[in-house]
Amino acid sequence: MAGRRLPRVNQLFREELSRLIREEIKDPRVAGVTITQVDASADLSHATISVRTLTDETPVEEAIDGLRSAAGFMRHRLGRELHFRRIPEFHFEADHTLEHVQRIEELLDEALGDERGAPRDERAEPAD
Repeated sequence: MAGRRLPRVNQLFREELSRLIREEIKDPRVAGVTITQVDASADLSHATISVRTLTDETPVEEAIDGLRSAAGFMRHRLGRELHFRRIPEFHFEADHTLEHVQRIEELLDEALGDERGAPRDERAEPAD
């Protein structure tokens, strides 16, 4: 698949899967699931789908189980609506980006201490 087409296809899959989850899937485990990224292979045989839950009510692992059980339905609907020759096999994974960002923030706070919050002008300059 051409280099510029794959990102557009990934975005289209993300939008359509989000719509299906929001409007058509009735499984309570997937209520509040957000698809953060779709990464399809160049031949569209597989797609890794990163997901988050909006609330802590449903653990992300439980939501992924719900998505796996609805994968056949989603593939069927996407095939009918998008008219693609091939709809990829879906592989769902938890998106831990937010946790990584929070951990980096914590490490920066520890390393920089009080200096991080102060404007650059107010930071202590070493005396010569």
